[in-house]
Amino acid sequence: MLIKLDQCLVDIRLLEEGIQEIRDSLDLSSMKIKIEELENNMQEPGFWDDMKKAQEITQKSKGLKDRVELFNALEERLEDAKILIQMCQEEEDENILDEIVSEINNLKVSIDTFRVEILLAGQYDRNNAILDLHTGAGGTDAQDWTEMLLRMYTRWSESKKFKVETLDLLPGDEAGIKSVTLKITGEFAYGYLKAEKGIHRLVRISPFNANGKRQTSFASVEVLPELTENQDIDIKSDDLRIDTYRASGAGGQHVNKTESAIRITHIPTGIVVQCQNERSQHSNKESAMVMLKAKLVELKERAHKERIEDLTGELKDNGFGSQIRSYVFQPYTMVKDHRTGVETGSIDSVMDGDIDNFITEYLKHNT
Repeated sequence: MLIKLDQCLVDIRLLEEGIQEIRDSLDLSSMKIKIEELENNMQEPGFWDDMKKAQEITQKSKGLKDRVELFNALEERLEDAKILIQMCQEEEDENILDEIVSEINNLKVSIDTFRVEILLAGQYDRNNAILDLHTGAGGTDAQDWTEMLLRMYTRWSESKKFKVETLDLLPGDEAGIKSVTLKITGEFAYGYLKAEKGIHRLVRISPFNANGKRQTSFASVEVLPELTENQDIDIKSDDLRIDTYRASGAGGQHVNKTESAIRITHIPTGIVVQCQNERSQHSNKESAMVMLKAKLVELKERAHKERIEDLTGELKDNGFGSQIRSYVFQPYTMVKDHRTGVETGSIDSVMDGDIDNFITEYLKHNT
């Protein structure tokens, strides 16, 4: 029991250091002054006359308050754990010690999560995410690889308690998938997943090659924020070309017999989005418009333009750049992120969705 208790005391000191790091990062005194300023603005006459600006201010105030409250809650939990340790030392109660160990483990997770969320301060980081996976070079292996990535991101989302919805899916010719569009619903979904944008490279012995040769395959990942109501943008109807077509692949009798699938082209930029998941043409159009707006806003941010109307086809992003991560199955096992240098040999756990270490290190390097 004494050894276990000594370890708890060591863990508590480490948690105290973690709390102090968060306190320094947050700059709580400045944050409280900012909250007071925002609340004063909200009390001014005519505050709600400009609805968009008012919503931005109230959302910013809420975000700051949430962080202060979460930090205070973590501090209280740490103090409670220290009191339990004191009780355990006085009473030598094994049951109390088990409770302490459990709470310390939970606090570690909460503090690590909060540390990451402090890095997520971008305009769209709290938003839901739209995740696009597309097959690259590598033929059938690349299509199989794209499906493996789909499973990886689905597992990761489930571990975060995020909701996953398939908006569009194009099956592969022999195996796997050619492309898929997912909507990932959950707070900070975009903030986390933006770290995954780029080319993902697979190296393995091909199961589709009779000679058992090693094959290199590629798939691209695009991540976009789903806009909230107060972030919504207007798009001229004259700038859109909307086509309907029959859905392909699995989906039941109805979805394949009617022209419910929607393809929308934004003429000025040449951006194309499509959705065929729902039976209703109206629902598919709504989902396609969500994707289009997300792509346009992301493009506007990258091009440093003030208005959507300033975007042209010349600004369209034609590629994702070089590979960001390699996944090697043979002759050894390794997953390496080329941007941060983080690597692991536990490739099975990565393919099961254990990618938080890659995401966290990317955010630390790029925030």
